[in-house]
Amino acid sequence: MILGLKLVLVAIVGYLLGSANTSLIVGKFYGTDVRQHGSGNAGMTNTLRTLGKTAALLVIFGDIFKGILSYLIGYYFVGDVKDIGYLGAMVGGVAAIVGHNWPVYFGFKGGKGILTTFSVVLMMDWKIGLGLFVIFAIIVGITRYVSLGSIMAAVLFPVGTAILKVIFDYGKSVVFIAFAAAVAILAVERHKSNIERLLKGTESKLGEKKKDK
Repeated sequence: MILGLKLVLVAIVGYLLGSANTSLIVGKFYGTDVRQHGSGNAGMTNTLRTLGKTAALLVIFGDIFKGILSYLIGYYFVGDVKDIGYLGAMVGGVAAIVGHNWPVYFGFKGGKGILTTFSVVLMMDWKIGLGLFVIFAIIVGITRYVSLGSIMAAVLFPVGTAILKVIFDYGKSVVFIAFAAAVAILAVERHKSNIERLLKGTESKLGEKKKDK
């Protein structure tokens, strides 16, 4: 009962923090809603294309910070749950990602949550987080498709975690693997339009200026 209440509170706080979509907040200082430009996505890549490097850097810091903060709130408020691990941290992290993607403050039209996702994964297990970042960087470096790197890293998160658990007995609970799967599903769902453009060969590459919708 107490654990359930704590998890609900962590989820609410995480969602509200995640809803503070940094690209939209930064855009207000520029007098620009990035959702009305470029790809229409409220995220770092579209902010970079629309508002430039300084704005994109602020978005990176903001999106990562809220993921870390949501994780820490769940981590300390709920603690280590027997046979599960830091369940509160997982709940807070996922809630922050959901808030970023569907922000209550901005009409539930947010971004794709990759930076916030990365920060949460890094806090949960920095080795896995860095491994996924390397995969992301290699794919983007070769193809210049940020979306493809994000999708592949997201999909490999639960797959890689399950493999590490089964083959190498890397001490992660089944709940952690379920957490990884939930994170991957959220990322892929938000990239459906990117997947369609990748298949059609019309997806914008990193460094290209995308015309307004």
